[in-house]
Amino acid sequence: MIQAQRQKAVQLVERHVGPLQFVNGGGSGSLRFNASCPEVTEITVGSALYKPALFDAYKEMPFQQAAGFCLRVTRQPDAQTIVLHGGGYIASGAISVDKMPKPLDEQLEFFTLEGAGEVQTPMKQRTKTYSIGDLVFFRHSKAGELCERFQVLHTFNKNGYVGPYQTYRGEGQCFL
Repeated sequence: MIQAQRQKAVQLVERHVGPLQFVNGGGSGSLRFNASCPEVTEITVGSALYKPALFDAYKEMPFQQAAGFCLRVTRQPDAQTIVLHGGGYIASGAISVDKMPKPLDEQLEFFTLEGAGEVQTPMKQRTKTYSIGDLVFFRHSKAGELCERFQVLHTFNKNGYVGPYQTYRGEGQCFL
């Protein structure tokens, strides 16, 4: 149904303006479908390029997890609580668990009434693992959280550090 509607729309536009140079098929959630549609000339990967946590349930996603961030432990009020410096970078859209960053360490969890904060992020640890100064690694939920807030993404491969790449924010761009 979507493909038929899009084909009709392309035909209608082409009747009025002539052949189109490109027809964008959409974003990350429909890559395989749109790649098979003859009227589509390009597809947009967007957030899926890094395969952030929001895309874990997309079983046919051809990408691998490729980005994340870390926050430093700055306080430890008790053995089961750590407080991280900085925010949790919540993804856009309706606020829900799938929009929160995902700690790589499964023994960590967010407080129900606190979540990932803007200035600090308190977390529960099941066993005392972290101390002040330690880093906690996360996967972001969508790509915008990293590219909008950081000027540089540092890249690694199996051989080690590759180098820095500027984000659009690092190039002086702001799309908000």
